[in-house]
Amino acid sequence: MESEMKEHNSKPAKPNGNGNNTNTIRDDRPLLKSDSTVSVSVSCDSLQEMEKKYAAYVRRDVYGTMGRGDLSVKEKLLLCFALVTLFPIRVILATTILFFYYFICRVCTLFYAPNSDDDQEDYAHISGWRRCVIVACGRGLSRAMLFIFGFYWIVDSSLDHNSAIQEDKHQPEEIGGPGVIISNHVSYLDILYHMSSSFPSFVAKKSVSKLPFVGLISKCLGCVYVQRESKSSDSKGVSAVVTERIKEAHQNKSAPQMMLFPEGTTTNGDFLLPFKTGGFLAQAPVLPVILKYHYQRFSPAWDSISGVRHVIFLLCQFVNYMEVIRLPVYYPSQQEKDDPKLYANNVRRLMASEGNLVLSDIGLAEKRIYHAALNGLLSQC
Repeated sequence: MESEMKEHNSKPAKPNGNGNNTNTIRDDRPLLKSDSTVSVSVSCDSLQEMEKKYAAYVRRDVYGTMGRGDLSVKEKLLLCFALVTLFPIRVILATTILFFYYFICRVCTLFYAPNSDDDQEDYAHISGWRRCVIVACGRGLSRAMLFIFGFYWIVDSSLDHNSAIQEDKHQPEEIGGPGVIISNHVSYLDILYHMSSSFPSFVAKKSVSKLPFVGLISKCLGCVYVQRESKSSDSKGVSAVVTERIKEAHQNKSAPQMMLFPEGTTTNGDFLLPFKTGGFLAQAPVLPVILKYHYQRFSPAWDSISGVRHVIFLLCQFVNYMEVIRLPVYYPSQQEKDDPKLYANNVRRLMASEGNLVLSDIGLAEKRIYHAALNGLLSQC
């Protein structure tokens, strides 16, 4: 979601070890569709080479590349059985929850004008019983949705503030809690977890606000919307809104908290991409959260697989696993406040170390190239 925010004062990126350059022009083309303007010439023998180069987006489950691998007879039987039994039940239950929560949001926002400011429209600052009902029901129903999807239990752990990672960290003199939650991005399921945990506000495409049912729910979440086709000046306006919301959440505990995915796209869960600085411009402390999905058959990571195929395989898996690691609130030093890029890099390195994640220098542009290459490869093989 935070890929919609553009980074200020960006410096030319250095090529990584594979010769990739992360300082690329933003591209809003669909991820899983090949483009004639991208010259990709691959063969079946080059798959291993691509997997090394774009390791952060490689699927390593039994369903293989893009979820189109050759399945064993046992796996095909399990998939067929789940398609006719488990899949329809989960779809019906999930749809029921969506409609029910939409009804709750509709009732709670009746006769209440949304906040309309800077081309944004939301109910983030709704108060009283309305806010209590929206948040409580949203958290509970989000957890129920995850349960329906097979996440029957979630391992949630928090590192002690007195752990080794804080030994050399200065004691903060400022007051106030974290203004933003910073999380790695693995799947759309990340959003459901964070909704069930803290019900924060996200950054979303402007088109999300106009979707049936989901649009109103996103407004109740207090999402900050960004127009994909907008010019740089408008993107800076969105960044200013996010920064203001982060500062407000830091100073006021009752204000809605922001939730950002600074990588800008999803990975396979084993890597951590470079962070954009949008969530660190407010100079406020952040709460790092690491999400990890363990699997035996199908990986819940949304990396190089289409959305429809991913949903079908996910709902056909009997049990799914999620682990959450909450790090202590990270209070920036004065040097980090003055340099958002340094602040973002330090938080990123900390998350990679504590979450046992591999740092990668590639980004969304390389992901598009990899997907286009896969489409060309599968059409040749």
